[in-house]
Amino acid sequence: MKLIAKDVHLSYGDIRALQGVSMDVREGEVVSLVGPNGSGKTTFLKCINRLLQPERGTVLVANRDVRDMGLREMARLLGYVPQSANHAFPATVFDTVLLGRRPHVNWGVGAKDKEVVSRLLVLMGLSDMALRQFNELSGGERQKVLIARALAQEPEVLLLDEPTSNLDLRHQFEVLNLIHTAVKERGVSAVMAIHDLNLASRFSDRIIFLKNGSVHAEGRPGEVLTSGNIGEVYGVEAIVNTDSDRPYIIPVGPV
Repeated sequence: MKLIAKDVHLSYGDIRALQGVSMDVREGEVVSLVGPNGSGKTTFLKCINRLLQPERGTVLVANRDVRDMGLREMARLLGYVPQSANHAFPATVFDTVLLGRRPHVNWGVGAKDKEVVSRLLVLMGLSDMALRQFNELSGGERQKVLIARALAQEPEVLLLDEPTSNLDLRHQFEVLNLIHTAVKERGVSAVMAIHDLNLASRFSDRIIFLKNGSVHAEGRPGEVLTSGNIGEVYGVEAIVNTDSDRPYIIPVGPV
């Protein structure tokens, strides 16, 4: 397993944000965290990335406890893409992606670092805007740059918090296709928090439903994307059909 989380607990004051959440992620696998706002998706990602310290539980990446890692080792193993891409970086696209090489740089940027960045810009369809300023890009373009920066770290695990947030339909598919391709071709593992159940169904190997900080259901899309689970987690009646062995959801209304 590339990533193992066991019995993770975290509270915000009297609010139990995570209550014994466990998960394992294999090499080359995309696992989606789904659930309503406040169900614990972002909190769980931040516990994995040690941005938050859980009260109880263990997180292992490549068989190493994240609590025993320094920041540089963490950055080599975990690539994190935050929910918002609205930060204004006073840097070009090339230099922004190059920041992802910092965990591997000792005395200065080398030819390999530049080669990695150039290859990723081609993969992400960003090579023609390499010299543009990051803060001049559209939301979808910025999101792709941040994903490229995380991939430049050459991590074992990629963590993505709402990678399609505020993106139009075309950019949603572009971004998720790129993530899926990178995971499969590079043997990276990916965990993403996502709201859109149909996108989760199409691009995930497994899905974890979170409800009130606990795992409600876990399995392959066809196993867990059921009208029963959707009703219990979201309080929404839904019709679930199947196309090409993938379920798709049509919301009907509140239960």
